[in-house]
Amino acid sequence: MIPLPRDFYLQDTIVVARKLLGKILIHNTPEGVISGRIVETEAYLRGDPACHANRGMTERNKVMFGPPGHAYVYFTYGMHFCMNAVTQPEGIAEAVLLRALEPLEGVELMRRNRKMNERKDLCGGPGKLTQALGVGRVHNGVDLTDSCLIVADSEEITDIVETTRIGIREFTDKPWRFYSKQHLEWVSRR
Repeated sequence: MIPLPRDFYLQDTIVVARKLLGKILIHNTPEGVISGRIVETEAYLRGDPACHANRGMTERNKVMFGPPGHAYVYFTYGMHFCMNAVTQPEGIAEAVLLRALEPLEGVELMRRNRKMNERKDLCGGPGKLTQALGVGRVHNGVDLTDSCLIVADSEEITDIVETTRIGIREFTDKPWRFYSKQHLEWVSRR
């Protein structure tokens, strides 16, 4: 599969969040390939109090200020990792959170990583997604256009639900969460 080009991530972050739906997230691991179709995303923009970069650059969020098309992976709630695709030119910290996948390849590896058998619940949430794909701190900053972790082009999703973001306390009224209506069974929360 062909990775999305870097300029894909230079579009408006809301546009990137919508256009990532249907694309394929692929992780080439030592145990084998794990992949899934992106079916749910959330956008985080500058000036947004819910965005990690809102208060400026820190050691934790500096990847968001770097080149577009890189993975911003962070540990949250002392329990799990979340993965974002960095958008915008260097110096402008915006990103798209990958919230849910439809499992495609390496389902047995996903089950082992998640220590569960139920396919429906393998990747239905940002923490579940990273755990299923074996994504962690070592992937923070990897190039999503040329590394072991890529986002590949695939069918375009046109039947998109636009709604408010979840799991945050500020800017909760912004309709910056998107999911595929045709992939509802894989979405984290409807």
